[in-house]
Amino acid sequence: MIQLRTFIFLDSLQDQLASYIGSTARGFLPVPGVASLFVEIAPGLAINRVTDVALKATKVQPAVQIVERAFGLLEVHEHDKGEVISAGQAILDFLELEEKDRVKPNIVANQIIRSMEAYQCQLINRNKSGSMILPGESLFIMETEPAGYVIYAANEAEKAANVKLIEVRPYGAFGRLYMSGPEAEIDSAQEAAVQAIENITGQELKKKK
Repeated sequence: MIQLRTFIFLDSLQDQLASYIGSTARGFLPVPGVASLFVEIAPGLAINRVTDVALKATKVQPAVQIVERAFGLLEVHEHDKGEVISAGQAILDFLELEEKDRVKPNIVANQIIRSMEAYQCQLINRNKSGSMILPGESLFIMETEPAGYVIYAANEAEKAANVKLIEVRPYGAFGRLYMSGPEAEIDSAQEAAVQAIENITGQELKKKK
């Protein structure tokens, strides 16, 4: 039994997010403006079959395929939005599921640290994969469950505000997003990210006792 944890369509990858994926992924790298689909399932090994189905059915290219024991994550993209939508439908047909069967995300953490101190900025910058946070900037941190949805939050936040993408991790038990910028812009980014996650419909996540 395969659980559809994340199923989310991004109509246009924003500049920073596309560049971040391009600098961290090992697949066929996206460029800004392409349509993108993120699919996360459990168990993780089944993501190999999901990738096979999407590539055989359409012209999409995969940038990310992460196979963990518990969860698997796939990203595919194409300039033609129709191809990406068709890839998503092919995946759903293979899984014998509908989009409404995806897990509805929860926001696990949502916080802003204002006027960051220099030493904490240095700690974050030593471990980041995106832009650098500078002293005095505000830092927005979000965690989601399932993890894959955090990528949608990042894309919508970048659309809404002039902020910097520091780190985004859309796999594992929880997804995590770090963004920095001026206080007012970070407030706008947080609002957009929260709204994006809250607008996603699906089934409540059932946790094992």
